[in-house]
Amino acid sequence: MQALETLLARLESLVGRAESLFPQPPAPPDWHAATAFRWRVAQGRGRLEPVRHPHRIQLDDLLGVANQKAAIVRNTRQFIAGRPANNVLLTGARGTGKSSLVKAVLAKFAPRGLRLIEVDRNDLVDLPEIIELVADRPERFIVFCDDLSFEAAEPGYKALKSALDGSIAGPPENLLIYATSNRRHLMPERMAENLETTHTTDGEIHPGETTEEKISLSERFGLWLSFYPFDQECYLDICVHWLHRFGVDEKSALAGRQEALQWALQRGGRSGRIAWQFARDFAGRQKCG
Repeated sequence: MQALETLLARLESLVGRAESLFPQPPAPPDWHAATAFRWRVAQGRGRLEPVRHPHRIQLDDLLGVANQKAAIVRNTRQFIAGRPANNVLLTGARGTGKSSLVKAVLAKFAPRGLRLIEVDRNDLVDLPEIIELVADRPERFIVFCDDLSFEAAEPGYKALKSALDGSIAGPPENLLIYATSNRRHLMPERMAENLETTHTTDGEIHPGETTEEKISLSERFGLWLSFYPFDQECYLDICVHWLHRFGVDEKSALAGRQEALQWALQRGGRSGRIAWQFARDFAGRQKCG
């Protein structure tokens, strides 16, 4: 009997040592800790990490995108109210406010229960796990994929297709996917793909299988919002807006327009991001002077 008890004690000790070698399951997320979360993967396990200091931007700070702003606010309002709403794909020129618009939507609707989960492209394979994690929660969740693009055969590509529309399991009613990209079809388009195009006898054009496969992903987003480069006047209006936000008086802000144009010329383009960067530089120099 004594020998059996000794053996059991040794076995229990061995089991304890073996368990210590394996990573422990992550603690459940603290849903009250933040309104925005990041999906982080470590040692093969994913978890939701609260974003303690999210980038706070207001809808009024986004100029030159009135139509896109109205469309995404309307869609998100429907979602928050429990009515049908669409997954959203925001595509177009760099620095025109695609990501900022999603962040501003969170700021507007967070008091009504909206939450944001940012997921990197490489972690999209975990979408089924994320969906299961939030499916029974009372909050409304936007899975945010920023600057999204794929190469052929990436595992996240098929995971996203299934999550959008293509799995035997229906998507939860409390989750949507908002994605930004510089590419309309989220994948590189190559000249060789044009050779797959066929023409019928009545003059119709049919894209090849490769092109059809690329289009099939972007078509799963119900709402497309396109963003375009700003003209000079819109760019200057954005510069003046941010100068006011940074405490520059009206006279100095208007006087800074010429410098704003030179700044854009040096950067090789006009965008909201470039306008914001100029305003930070100009306001900083004004206050230091």
